[in-house]
Amino acid sequence: MHSNKFIFILFLLTSCTGDFLPKPLGYNRIDLPERVFVDLEEGKPYSFQHSIHALVEADSFNLQETSWINLNYQGLGGKVHFTYLELDTKGKDIKIVVNDAINLTAKHQIKAYGIEESILRTPKGYTGVVAELSGEVPTQFQFFVTDSTKHFLRGALYFDTAMKNDSLAPVIEYIKVDMAHLINTLEFKN
Repeated sequence: MHSNKFIFILFLLTSCTGDFLPKPLGYNRIDLPERVFVDLEEGKPYSFQHSIHALVEADSFNLQETSWINLNYQGLGGKVHFTYLELDTKGKDIKIVVNDAINLTAKHQIKAYGIEESILRTPKGYTGVVAELSGEVPTQFQFFVTDSTKHFLRGALYFDTAMKNDSLAPVIEYIKVDMAHLINTLEFKN
């Protein structure tokens, strides 16, 4: 009996040490919704299909620009800000507008590890540029699409959080696929 107590006490003394390893930092699990798209409501000089998980809001930055909107991915903490410009009005020449869009992206070079730009042609024949930024930048994905004569639409993805972008990577990729669908269904109205 005494030997059992001795073994039990010995076991307690050897099993309780002050050495421990903390769990590594992790990220919260992000459940991404199933992709379902709907047509943008009428009333804008453009139309496209967007995710049903993104709430269409009027842009609060410039209330006079009624064609500026946000797609608010409330459940994912991200917003895509859209600015629309009608070309050849009020000094909005295609060269000036494209240069401004490129300069807005270039401002992020200070914090960006890299910027990958791609030129594309949409199914409707419009020209677009997609910029993917890596690093701790406020916007990881930007694009613009134009018919080069009358219409110009720019989009930029922002998040409501100051989290590290690598923790947002699944959400960024999810929204980028949504934006690719949006670009491919974009149609400017006359």
